Amino acid sequence: MTVSEWKTLWLEEESQAHIHGWDFSHIQGRFEEEHDLPWSYRALVREYLRDDQSLLDYDTGGGEFLLSLGHPPDKTAATEGYPPNVRLCRKILSPRKITFRECADPSAVPFPDGSFDLILNRHGSFDPAELFRLLRPGGVFLTEQVGEDNDRDLVERVLPGTPKPFPHKNLREQRAAFETAGFRILRGEEAFRPIRFYDVGAFVWFARVIAWEFPGFSVERCLDRLLVLQEELARNGCIRGTIHRYLIAARKEP
Repeated sequence: MTVSEWKTLWLEEESQAHIHGWDFSHIQGRFEEEHDLPWSYRALVREYLRDDQSLLDYDTGGGEFLLSLGHPPDKTAATEGYPPNVRLCRKILSPRKITFRECADPSAVPFPDGSFDLILNRHGSFDPAELFRLLRPGGVFLTEQVGEDNDRDLVERVLPGTPKPFPHKNLREQRAAFETAGFRILRGEEAFRPIRFYDVGAFVWFARVIAWEFPGFSVERCLDRLLVLQEELARNGCIRGTIHRYLIAARKEP
């Protein structure tokens, strides 16, 4: 293909870079990540969750994971702050009698003290002090987080010198923050694993959707660097980067 043909193809991917909830089905089969983490977030949740517990999923996205748990609706609550997802949650969660509150400030969650036995947060924001307030004595917070070095090698290849969007998001510093807030750490793990893209168009779509990691990315701005990625893909069969994840389970002691 010519440079003009590649550019046209990638601009089409760029134009389609929108998601509802946290739905990456547009590039399903064209990239892979998180298939080899040393833990299962779902299994960890199942380890702690009981039917009689009051559950909050903070930054629930579109409620996809929360609904998959099948927890009793009268014991289930969720928050979300991203406006398109707020609308989606009101459409999907509220009719199921799940308590939903719009919230974009993890330091001011609109529930009373001691409301929950278990709080979940996957790839969302949090404030350890506010979580401590929200949990009942003996309550647990479980989170899998995207670390500060996530996709950094990919960012550097298309937008060199871009600052980290979330510095200090690593297991060592966050573990200390939870301990300072009064929690006991039950489990803490960190992992760096590959992310692979099998066509450059999938990477373009991804970089536009994950705009906080790739600020200012566009096909026009980064065309020369995308062509280098295309050459890499032709040689190696994929474009490879590195994801950064960490896991924390923390208890509010009775």
